[in-house]
Amino acid sequence: MKKWGCLFFIVLLVVGYKVVEPIVWGGQKQQEGSNQEQAGSALDYKTISVEKDQVYQGNLLLVNKDYPVHQEGVASDVVNLSRHDYLIDGYALIDGSIELSEKVAESFLEMVQAANADHVNHFMINSGYRGFDEQRRLYEKMGSDYALPEGYSEHNLGLSLDIGSTQMKMEQAPEGKWLKKNAWKYGFILRYPEDKVAITGIQYEPWHYRYLGLPHSAIIQEKHFTLEEYLDYLKEIKETTVTAQGESYRIFYYPVAQDAMIQVPTNRKYVISGDNREGVIVTVYP
Repeated sequence: MKKWGCLFFIVLLVVGYKVVEPIVWGGQKQQEGSNQEQAGSALDYKTISVEKDQVYQGNLLLVNKDYPVHQEGVASDVVNLSRHDYLIDGYALIDGSIELSEKVAESFLEMVQAANADHVNHFMINSGYRGFDEQRRLYEKMGSDYALPEGYSEHNLGLSLDIGSTQMKMEQAPEGKWLKKNAWKYGFILRYPEDKVAITGIQYEPWHYRYLGLPHSAIIQEKHFTLEEYLDYLKEIKETTVTAQGESYRIFYYPVAQDAMIQVPTNRKYVISGDNREGVIVTVYP
């Protein structure tokens, strides 16, 4: 992209943002230009370049029948849980082959420990990460009624897991009920809700949870979104400020047709994730 084209694109991004009402969970509404920002917490920004491949990487990737996993989208920290004792304290594994992103496993462990404190303590992981070859074999064995082709399953990311109870089916289990109410606090969402089949294209799976991280899981819980609906929402509003679990976050959406210039803060932690479609999301942390 030529120099003047870059400058014009940046101006469009800045001018094109909407000012939207902040979303709040568990705290007071924080308006733009609040006393907190005036006291020195206002963000300073710099412009950086992102490559098109960034669209296919990150925690917020949409994976369904229309958007398959790209190889660069697979979590880089996938580990075998049975070889890491500190990650499997307080719950069971269906067998020793379960793999998962280490970061996701740490968040799952934190969630299980919170549930144990509420006397809900019969969790089991039945499935985690599956490589493309494993997914293909499963699809060939089970068929399209019970499995997805390689690359079209969230399990190919390393960010999703099937959670069970050692006592009963998840539909009736205390573990299932606790997760539906509390999983968002630890960054997880119920990926295939019972009343959203027409949107997800997948039948209700009370056991299938996907890690997105805060504050995204909080917004989805509050608005009763699917991941499909949430990403459409971000694409529409372009930016928002939210408070989740007492912490304030900012979220920005940028379209990325080819390599593009985006703005990120210079004085705050941030993470960039693609949506696996045509844009990236910048999440600015407290």
